[in-house]
Amino acid sequence: MNLLLFTRRFLADYVRNPVNLLLLAVVPVVFVVVVAGSLADASKLLGGQGPAVETASAGWAAAFLAGIAMYFQSAATREVDRRVVIAGLPARRLVAARLLTGAVLALFAAAVALIALAARTGIDAPLRVTAGTVMFAVIYIAIGAVLGTLVRNPVNGTIIVLFIWILDIFFGPAMGAMDKPVTRGLPTHFVTLWMVDLPSGHGGRAGDLGWALLWTVAAVAVAWVVAVARTRGSRSHRPVRTDSRRRQTRAATLAAWRDARRNPAMWALFVVVPLVFIWTADWLTPNEQITLTLTEAGRRVATTFSMPDVHAGTMAPIAIASLAAIVGLFVMADSRDGDRRTALAGMRPSALLAARLSVLTAAALAATAISLAATAVLFDAVSWPTYAAANVLLALTYALVGALLAPVFGRVGGVFLAFLLPFLDIGISQSPMLHPDPGLGIKLLPGYGGTRVLLDGALTHGFDETRPLAYGLIWLAVPALLVVVTYRRSIVPANHRSLERNSR
Repeated sequence: MNLLLFTRRFLADYVRNPVNLLLLAVVPVVFVVVVAGSLADASKLLGGQGPAVETASAGWAAAFLAGIAMYFQSAATREVDRRVVIAGLPARRLVAARLLTGAVLALFAAAVALIALAARTGIDAPLRVTAGTVMFAVIYIAIGAVLGTLVRNPVNGTIIVLFIWILDIFFGPAMGAMDKPVTRGLPTHFVTLWMVDLPSGHGGRAGDLGWALLWTVAAVAVAWVVAVARTRGSRSHRPVRTDSRRRQTRAATLAAWRDARRNPAMWALFVVVPLVFIWTADWLTPNEQITLTLTEAGRRVATTFSMPDVHAGTMAPIAIASLAAIVGLFVMADSRDGDRRTALAGMRPSALLAARLSVLTAAALAATAISLAATAVLFDAVSWPTYAAANVLLALTYALVGALLAPVFGRVGGVFLAFLLPFLDIGISQSPMLHPDPGLGIKLLPGYGGTRVLLDGALTHGFDETRPLAYGLIWLAVPALLVVVTYRRSIVPANHRSLERNSR
């Protein structure tokens, strides 16, 4: 009885923000209807099969939503759960209610994804595809629960979920990744093989199903054990918490940097994620020829390249933009309440904002520098200054876009979009392999200007992308202005703004 009661309460808490429920329905449709076709084209370039990707996209969407939703179900309520356990509720019952809540949310996302897939292409094997999509969701429920239990900081936790999910998709069998022992350790490798009917040869179709079920059961078992152990044994943690404009800005900046230094795991992830993502992408890229349309001396020219020679250079901005968007989201979201109290105590909002933007900028530049260093091992840009500047432009743009998400969509909805926007924009829409001649819709996206400048610096000898550069700078300036306005409105109450205006 308690189990169902707590599950209903947890679900009610989740849907209290209607944006969460909206994205739970919209994201699967976007993946299956909008993105699946482009991913299928990318899969063919990598040696995969397009129809397999379109089928697997339902599972990918369900996994994405399940992992993020379950992470916040576990991480955001840790202290509350501990107090409930101290009050007498058995830890195993509370953990079961959390996992059941995640299962309900994931099944809803899976159902929406399957309906979208049926409407778009039809489902040839409904039972197998449905079961595979559910297994995707269950495995990522377990991943989200484990990370939510072990990783307290939301920046670290969401980056790790994103990292696992991207590796799982782009280096899985549906996308055409080479069959290597290391790729068989990806969470949904065997689920994908069985779901899309691509027998691995390691025991045939029945063997793939057996391994898929083993992965699913083992993932849930590990999540159960870890969550119960930590809920029983968790300890409370103590929250770690002038007069002139220059002194206030300096003090606020030092405080913000001290807070950032308390999270060394974030900086470690900034090193690990780009290294593994970029190097693994290059390692698994087939030695095929591709034709890219570039601007050289004012003319559009189709040029042929070897995929391994350019792939690493085009993967770097995806990692950079994703990391920057997540950091931008949480730098602003997690500081809002503390900054509001500090502003009420007399600190100037401009000083607080300058401090937060300094941390946001440094984090975006750090992600860029590390990704460029990883890229330089594998890829030699024609003009490194132009290539590096384009990556910095994309990093700062998406850091500011991420900073705008939390006030509008909340933390959970903001994370969904911080993952989704760079992926759709830079990974899919701006890809020179998938869209050689970008249309008007693609040109209106945040990544268009930076990506065209990046390709110009990476592969051509002159600079011919003045107009895209202007677009990119506009996309940098507009979010910056919106961040200033929304930040001030979020930390200074309306009555204080009125008093401030009247005192002038």
